[in-house]
Formats: sequence, C-alpha cells, structure tokens
Amino acid sequence: MLIAKVVGSAVATIKDEKLNGTKLLVVREANVQGEVTGKPLVAIDTVDAGAGDLVLIASGSSARQTTVTKDRPVDAVIMAILDSLEVDGEVTFRKS
Repeated sequence: MLIAKVVGSAVATIKDEKLNGTKLLVVREANVQGEVTGKPLVAIDTVDAGAGDLVLIASGSSARQTTVTKDRPVDAVIMAILDSLEVDGEVTFRKS
C-alpha cells in the first residue's frame, strides 16, 4: 500500500467495457505529512474519494483484489481514505 493524494479526475467515455461504471481519479504519491512527492497516476476509486483526500492505494496485481476491481484491467486502486497518520508517536496528518 502507498499513501497518495487525490489531485484530479480522469474521464474516458471510450474505454474497455470492464471499466464501465468506475470512477477514475488522478493521484500522486505523498509523504506522511500529506505533501505530494510522486508522479501522477490514474486509479480506480472504490471508496468515493475526492480531490484533496489522502488515500491508500494498491498497485499491480494487488489492485485487482477488491470487489470492484476483480478481473478488471486495473493497475491502481484507491481502497481507503485516511483520517489520520501517526508516525513514531507523532500525528503527522489529520483530516480537517
């Protein structure tokens, strides 16, 4: 699992039929303070995340293990929205 921040959305009216009905969001890997650090990628949203949310994503074959993404051509999935992060006893992120 990776920490990522939702930075946008993607719309594709023509896509593989197995992706019909899925919400596509653009995310970037983030550090434990919630600051973006990585390149953007598109992930299937399974938890109704939105812009600015700090989320957990899975990629590769693990991305196809959720109910929504099983047997679909998916390489990244948003599977949780973070409320807070604590690292070494210090809260580094708290959803406002």
